[in-house]
Amino acid sequence: MPVLTMPAIKHLNTIFLAIMLTLLSHQALATMTILEKLENFGDNPGDLDASFYLPQEHKPTNKQTSLVVLLHGCAQQGENLAQQSGFLGLANKHGFALLLPQQGLSNNIKRCFNWYSADDYSKNKGESLSIKNMITALQKQINADNVYIIGLSAGGAMASSMLVNYPDLFTAGAVVAGIPFPCADGLITGISCMRNGPSQTVDELVTQAQTLNPKQRAWPKLAVWTGKNDSIVNPLNSLFLAQQWAQLFALTAKPIIEKKTGYTITRWQNAADEVQIELVEVEKLDHGIMVNPDAENGGEAADYLLTSPVSTAKQVIHFWQL
Repeated sequence: MPVLTMPAIKHLNTIFLAIMLTLLSHQALATMTILEKLENFGDNPGDLDASFYLPQEHKPTNKQTSLVVLLHGCAQQGENLAQQSGFLGLANKHGFALLLPQQGLSNNIKRCFNWYSADDYSKNKGESLSIKNMITALQKQINADNVYIIGLSAGGAMASSMLVNYPDLFTAGAVVAGIPFPCADGLITGISCMRNGPSQTVDELVTQAQTLNPKQRAWPKLAVWTGKNDSIVNPLNSLFLAQQWAQLFALTAKPIIEKKTGYTITRWQNAADEVQIELVEVEKLDHGIMVNPDAENGGEAADYLLTSPVSTAKQVIHFWQL
């Protein structure tokens, strides 16, 4: 066997590096090209942008599919979150479409959805109306039969308001490191809610949601996620949110608590033993969405994407039965 000289080894390393960079570039390009910009979705008073993904097997768009709306957290890009969390891979595997609304710096210097501003969280106003119009426009365009929404942090708080304001629009939802709605009526009360939990009781949160929807009888299923060591959004918010929705569902049976390695799942069932509310509390983790890089489409670790025994994206998709 011939002995490689140092110049030959360096040459081979250069070739190997070039091949790897080419592959990575192709992978990045593929990720970019499968996402399309959403245009002409109607009134946009919140001045938001959006992109979407439709699995190839569901084109042309006369084939019915499901639509998942993903609301990013502060300082995030929705497209990056979709890939890093595992939702993009899961959408391709399970055949559902993804809608990725995007906040801009002109609206919020940290790119947070303005979940605490009445101009944006109120029904048919601001960012709420923009997101609603995005959903209904894409739903019609791709012939989506069911719509689901999930949000992280500020996106989770906005998802809470969307679920209360438009309960008939959604089949189910998920709120990750978020806040119940209505919890705040401005920046000061919003910060207080984040740090301390809601100032209202669970009963008051229920009453406020019912007041906004006096004729509502059916509510979307809901998954709620929190890191038990969340230092940005008090985990008490997740407990209040789950209990709020359990009361909206009028679920009177005692919840079932299942302890797993590193996390706990609390489930509220209806009279037919169907799980309607699911609260997942992950031990020793801070603020973010949970990823499990060891699992297929389990996500990858990054800022506010926290390595965990369980992947939020995979578990939520399972809970939604997609």
